[in-house]
Amino acid sequence: MISVLIADDQTMVRQSFRAVLDAQDDIRVAGEAADGAEAVTRCAELSPDVVLMDVRMPGVDGLEATRRILGAGGGVRVLMLTTFDIDEYVYGALRAGASGFLLKDAPLDDLVVAVRVVAAGNALFAPSVTRRLIGEFAVRGLAAEPGSRGRAGIADLTERETEVLRLVAKGLSNTEIAETLVIAEQTAKTHVSRVFAKLGARDRAQAVVAAYEAGIVVPGR
Repeated sequence: MISVLIADDQTMVRQSFRAVLDAQDDIRVAGEAADGAEAVTRCAELSPDVVLMDVRMPGVDGLEATRRILGAGGGVRVLMLTTFDIDEYVYGALRAGASGFLLKDAPLDDLVVAVRVVAAGNALFAPSVTRRLIGEFAVRGLAAEPGSRGRAGIADLTERETEVLRLVAKGLSNTEIAETLVIAEQTAKTHVSRVFAKLGARDRAQAVVAAYEAGIVVPGR
């Protein structure tokens, strides 16, 4: 059973998400929060598997709440809720460790799929959209941040691992990476795991951030 905490300052949004998620056999809503501060508190109390985190909330926003929650450890995963063409908050959330984001105007069926994907440890829901977002901020120069988490391990990557990281950043799955490089899927999975370990990235989202920050992937190419 996947437990979920819904953090959004709009009551109707929380209620609609709760109704959809509670209707699933494998998902239960453990609780709700109306702002970031409450989300941090409730997360510590409930230890959910996934937090649906709105980006913009009064007081402590979704970005700061994400930092606090993930900084405390515990294995919880954060899925950001946002509109498209947003601000640097989403990019910052990905850098802070969020597993990806879901567009708030997406079909509710996508919400269910996203929760399951993130709970299973697979980051970067809707990778093509996430990639566009990160690329947008890289173009604006908002991605560059001295001492960012991903850069330190870039030099330690082998030529093959760098190639794998480039494909991860382009949104390819392990299966697609294996097909592209003509290698076994298990080998591709091993390469991806090693890339994450060297970069200190917990999942694909942070690996993509690192790839853009290091210039391994150039926006628009």
